[in-house]
Amino acid sequence: MIFESLPTTPRSEELLDKAFSRAARSGRAKSGLEAQQSMLQTASSILSDNLENVVTEWPDFGTVDPFYYELADAIVDVDELRQALSEVTWASRQISEIRSEYQPKLRKTEPETARKHRKQAFARMADIMDEIEDDLLLVGEARDDLKDLPDIRPDEPAIVVAGYPNVGKSSFVNKVTRASNEIARYPFTTRGVQIGHFERDRVRYQIIDTPGLLDRPEEERNDIERQAASALEHLADAVIFVVDASGACGYPLDVQLELRDAVEERFGSVPVLTVCNKSDRSTDVEADLYMSVTNDEGIDEVLDAAVDAVGYEPDIPPSRQE
Repeated sequence: MIFESLPTTPRSEELLDKAFSRAARSGRAKSGLEAQQSMLQTASSILSDNLENVVTEWPDFGTVDPFYYELADAIVDVDELRQALSEVTWASRQISEIRSEYQPKLRKTEPETARKHRKQAFARMADIMDEIEDDLLLVGEARDDLKDLPDIRPDEPAIVVAGYPNVGKSSFVNKVTRASNEIARYPFTTRGVQIGHFERDRVRYQIIDTPGLLDRPEEERNDIERQAASALEHLADAVIFVVDASGACGYPLDVQLELRDAVEERFGSVPVLTVCNKSDRSTDVEADLYMSVTNDEGIDEVLDAAVDAVGYEPDIPPSRQE
């Protein structure tokens, strides 16, 4: 996942302590002008290099898959994050420029004068680090919020399971993925996203149940949930909407179908299959397929229909097409 390997973002004070303490150590190993030059080089390199690394470790949001971009924007303000990263880049370059400005001043002068110049350079570097203190905090908080986003792969075909609570969505996902599913909790849902995988004709499919997102009307979701649900539009290749015609789930059938219609409208051209679960209790609804997870009936047919609806055709190397 694109955010999980992001390293911890150092704080401004931490970087300054690290840079200046190592500079002092390098200065003690030398004497005269050479000591001052070594201290300037060491401190500036540590600061500029670490700040540059903070930025380069982040993916380029201009090329991030729309699913992850919108999901990230649901958790943090991506525009604010990009601005903070821009400020950190500026700081890295400014510190490098300060080094270039002061290096000539430390070459042909008296040691005491060189020491004064070096201290001036250090003070200016410290001022720059103070300027980006809040930016580094913002980047660090964003990293902490995003590193545990779901490991969902936009390059693999994805089937999203929707429907009101207690209609049998999780039981269905458990059944078709057997033991390969995982449940993880993320900032945009209180109950956790359930992600499973299964294979058909050597193609791995993702099947995703999103409690807290597509299990109630839009107006009942908060802003983060709405945007996370919107992100799924970029991911889903098909949607299985599960209904319970018996009403045992606690929601009237007409209310369930209203949510189904809203999901169809939201996902636009993505195929949405209406699947009646608990068919051993009732089939009193017009659906694309009927199944009973409890009785292990109709499950394979639902999965096959979803795969057909996805219509995924993997790229085959030219040598194998002959």
